[in-house]
Amino acid sequence: MSDAPASRLAQLRFLERVQQRDLDRTRGWIAAEERRLAVEKARAPAPPPPDWVIEHSIGAGSRPVRVHVGGCWDATKRCHPAAEEEARWALASGVEACPHCRPDTALGVLD
Repeated sequence: MSDAPASRLAQLRFLERVQQRDLDRTRGWIAAEERRLAVEKARAPAPPPPDWVIEHSIGAGSRPVRVHVGGCWDATKRCHPAAEEEARWALASGVEACPHCRPDTALGVLD
Protein backbone atom coordinates (compact mmCIF):
# COMPACT_ATOMS: atom_id res chain seq x y z
CA MET A 1 0.00 0.00 0.00
CA SER A 2 2.92 2.36 0.40
CA ASP A 3 3.32 2.73 -3.37
CA ALA A 4 -0.32 3.76 -3.96
CA PRO A 5 0.36 7.53 -4.13
CA ALA A 6 3.26 6.94 -6.52
CA SER A 7 1.10 4.65 -8.61
CA ARG A 8 -1.65 7.29 -8.79
CA LEU A 9 0.92 9.89 -9.81
CA ALA A 10 2.21 7.55 -12.53
CA GLN A 11 -1.34 7.09 -13.80
CA LEU A 12 -1.89 10.84 -13.89
CA ARG A 13 1.40 11.35 -15.77
CA PHE A 14 0.31 8.68 -18.26
CA LEU A 15 -3.05 10.41 -18.71
CA GLU A 16 -1.26 13.71 -19.28
CA ARG A 17 0.91 12.16 -22.05
CA VAL A 18 -2.17 10.64 -23.74
CA GLN A 19 -4.03 13.94 -23.63
CA GLN A 20 -0.98 15.83 -24.92
CA ARG A 21 -0.71 13.39 -27.84
CA ASP A 22 -4.42 13.87 -28.59
CA LEU A 23 -4.04 17.65 -28.40
CA ASP A 24 -1.03 17.57 -30.75
CA ARG A 25 -2.98 15.41 -33.21
CA THR A 26 -5.98 17.75 -33.06
CA ARG A 27 -3.73 20.76 -33.66
CA GLY A 28 -2.27 18.94 -36.67
CA TRP A 29 -5.77 18.42 -38.06
CA ILE A 30 -6.55 22.10 -37.52
CA ALA A 31 -3.35 23.17 -39.31
CA ALA A 32 -4.11 20.83 -42.23
CA GLU A 33 -7.65 22.22 -42.54
CA GLU A 34 -6.33 25.81 -42.47
CA ARG A 35 -3.90 24.96 -45.28
CA ARG A 36 -6.67 23.31 -47.29
CA LEU A 37 -8.93 26.34 -46.88
CA ALA A 38 -6.10 28.70 -47.89
CA VAL A 39 -5.50 26.71 -51.09
CA GLU A 40 -9.23 26.61 -51.80
CA LYS A 41 -9.50 30.36 -51.32
CA ALA A 42 -6.52 30.97 -53.60
CA ARG A 43 -8.18 28.89 -56.33
CA ALA A 44 -11.45 30.84 -56.13
CA PRO A 45 -11.95 32.91 -59.26
CA ALA A 46 -11.50 36.64 -58.95
CA PRO A 47 -14.69 38.67 -59.20
CA PRO A 48 -15.34 40.04 -62.68
CA PRO A 49 -14.20 43.62 -63.29
CA PRO A 50 -16.85 46.33 -63.31
CA ASP A 51 -18.19 47.32 -66.72
CA TRP A 52 -16.82 50.86 -66.44
CA VAL A 53 -14.26 52.63 -64.26
CA ILE A 54 -13.37 56.28 -63.81
CA GLU A 55 -9.75 57.20 -63.12
CA HIS A 56 -9.13 60.11 -60.76
CA SER A 57 -6.16 62.44 -60.43
CA ILE A 58 -3.79 62.27 -57.48
CA GLY A 59 -4.44 64.08 -54.22
CA ALA A 60 -7.26 65.31 -52.06
CA GLY A 61 -10.31 66.43 -53.99
CA SER A 62 -9.12 64.51 -57.02
CA ARG A 63 -11.14 65.02 -60.16
CA PRO A 64 -12.02 62.48 -62.87
CA VAL A 65 -9.37 62.40 -65.59
CA ARG A 66 -10.16 59.35 -67.72
CA VAL A 67 -12.94 56.81 -68.33
CA HIS A 68 -12.03 53.15 -68.99
CA VAL A 69 -13.84 49.97 -69.89
CA GLY A 70 -13.62 47.65 -66.87
CA GLY A 71 -10.55 45.43 -67.05
CA CYS A 72 -8.55 47.88 -69.20
CA TRP A 73 -4.84 47.20 -68.85
CA ASP A 74 -4.13 50.96 -68.64
CA ALA A 75 -6.45 51.59 -65.68
CA THR A 76 -4.59 52.59 -62.50
CA LYS A 77 -5.21 51.99 -58.80
CA ARG A 78 -6.94 55.37 -58.73
CA CYS A 79 -9.90 53.97 -60.68
CA HIS A 80 -13.32 53.49 -59.14
CA PRO A 81 -16.23 51.44 -60.52
CA ALA A 82 -18.89 53.46 -62.30
CA ALA A 83 -22.39 52.75 -63.55
CA GLU A 84 -23.03 53.10 -67.28
CA GLU A 85 -24.88 56.39 -66.86
CA GLU A 86 -22.07 57.81 -64.71
CA ALA A 87 -19.50 56.84 -67.37
CA ARG A 88 -21.65 58.45 -70.10
CA TRP A 89 -22.06 61.60 -68.03
CA ALA A 90 -18.30 61.81 -67.40
CA LEU A 91 -17.53 61.47 -71.11
CA ALA A 92 -20.21 64.05 -72.02
CA SER A 93 -18.71 66.40 -69.39
CA GLY A 94 -15.33 66.36 -71.05
CA VAL A 95 -13.53 63.61 -69.12
CA GLU A 96 -11.05 61.97 -71.49
CA ALA A 97 -11.80 58.51 -72.89
CA CYS A 98 -8.98 55.98 -72.62
CA PRO A 99 -7.35 55.74 -76.05
CA HIS A 100 -6.67 52.02 -75.53
CA CYS A 101 -10.02 50.56 -74.48
CA ARG A 102 -12.21 53.24 -76.13
CA PRO A 103 -15.14 53.44 -73.70
CA ASP A 104 -16.64 56.24 -75.79
CA THR A 105 -17.07 53.83 -78.69
CA ALA A 106 -18.47 51.09 -76.47
CA LEU A 107 -20.94 53.54 -74.91
CA GLY A 108 -21.82 55.18 -78.22
CA VAL A 109 -20.64 58.60 -76.97
CA LEU A 110 -18.47 59.99 -79.77
CA ASP A 111 -17.30 63.55 -80.40
